[in-house]
Amino acid sequence: MADPKGFLTTPREEWPRRPAGERIRDWDEVYVPGALLPIVDRQADRCMDCGVPFCHEACPLGNLIPEWNDLVSRSDWRAASERLHATNNFPEFTGRLCPAPCEAGCVLAINQPAVTIKNVECAIADMAWEKGFTPARPPERLSGRTVAVIGSGPTGLAAAQQLTRAGHTVAVYERDDRIGGLLRYGIPEFKMEKRHLERRVGQMRAEGTRFRTSTAVGRDVDAAGLRARYDAVVIATGATAWRELAVPGRELAGVHQAMEYLPLANRVCEGDLECSPLSAAGRHVVIVGGGDTGADCLGTAVRERAASVTQLDIYAQPGAERDEESEPWPTYPRLYRLSAAHEEAHELRSAPAADADARLFAASTLRLTGDERGHVRALHLVGVDAGRRPRPGTERSLPADLVLLALGFSGPDRQDGLVDGLGLEMAPRGTIARDRDFATNVEGVFAAGDAARGQSLVVWAIAEGRAVAAAVDRHLSGGTTRLPAPVGPYDRPMTA
Repeated sequence: MADPKGFLTTPREEWPRRPAGERIRDWDEVYVPGALLPIVDRQADRCMDCGVPFCHEACPLGNLIPEWNDLVSRSDWRAASERLHATNNFPEFTGRLCPAPCEAGCVLAINQPAVTIKNVECAIADMAWEKGFTPARPPERLSGRTVAVIGSGPTGLAAAQQLTRAGHTVAVYERDDRIGGLLRYGIPEFKMEKRHLERRVGQMRAEGTRFRTSTAVGRDVDAAGLRARYDAVVIATGATAWRELAVPGRELAGVHQAMEYLPLANRVCEGDLECSPLSAAGRHVVIVGGGDTGADCLGTAVRERAASVTQLDIYAQPGAERDEESEPWPTYPRLYRLSAAHEEAHELRSAPAADADARLFAASTLRLTGDERGHVRALHLVGVDAGRRPRPGTERSLPADLVLLALGFSGPDRQDGLVDGLGLEMAPRGTIARDRDFATNVEGVFAAGDAARGQSLVVWAIAEGRAVAAAVDRHLSGGTTRLPAPVGPYDRPMTA
């Protein structure tokens, strides 16, 4: 504990964002370059080095947060990188994308602003790359066993890296043309520049992991035949079956799923397209869904110069403070949070019809109406109470040339034939069924991540990837493994 009084004398200070009017003119990350390091050692000093660090319990990876906070406060970046990478394969991903349940579990957060754990983590990861503290770690010897990992999102990549380092020969199959899954085509560039992803994939190639892109198992490759070729198979395809909006007018042109819209914008950033065919430029955009995916659509539409953009959230606007009765510390509370995208929309007045920033809270879609050509032109909504019941006299309409549905995902997409080709049993929620060892009903086939857990956070995805790797290594090695398993398949976030 470098400064025993740091949490008393130093206020919370977060990585500053670039001015909204500046950052919407490009697709670069929203933060001020180089502005994190000057503040991060002081912020690490705020860590209390608790006797019982609840941040460990709040983080499914079990990150050794007080340890690397102390090392950062002493400027021992090499040791901090070692402690961080001991539990997290991709801290530059979580440091940018995770909503930081660890901060909700910070003991200081009982009555003060939490330690900026996420910012410290990101600083360590970036410094580790800059100083060369993250070399490739190929195995000293090979086991002679082979593993196919289907899906290259955070779960698949974490599982593949762990298994490769354990000495197994691993091939990752990805249906898209580039590696990364949701990290590649679902996360906008302004939230995480893809150079971070490319760097990790390069490290994994150097370690021996093999990648097969543009290959949909079940469609391009026979699923049962693939299983016969490998000693084990890990299914980490994510939850890609999106939820629908069952209202009149859904069939109108101009109504699209968020994951039809976001990948196209990412392809523009990759240089594949000059302009997205679903560009929001000059259009009145309404986003149905109040979560992170909806916010990603919001930030993208603002950068594409939408005429207006409004996000609908069926829940009431949350408060700024934790409700100690319903969401006591150290659970992750539902608070009013201003993401970079909402900040941009608020400052630039992109959503004149919104209650706050770009959002209409406690709003439910009634129907969509269009013009004589069958193109959407308006979204009709109603205010709802806490039970989602319509409130009389609250009906209204919004102009809408482009409606984006960001309602979440129910489980893996079965259209490619993977699930049926392997004969996998499904859970009642539409996810792949598995036992306590991450094993499916098919011998040698394991399932992890959102495909089996259901829609979750990037930090849970990486934790599941590490855990399923341990299960597969144990299966291949005759019952023993030295790989860590931070979570079990039935573990869930802390709740009241």
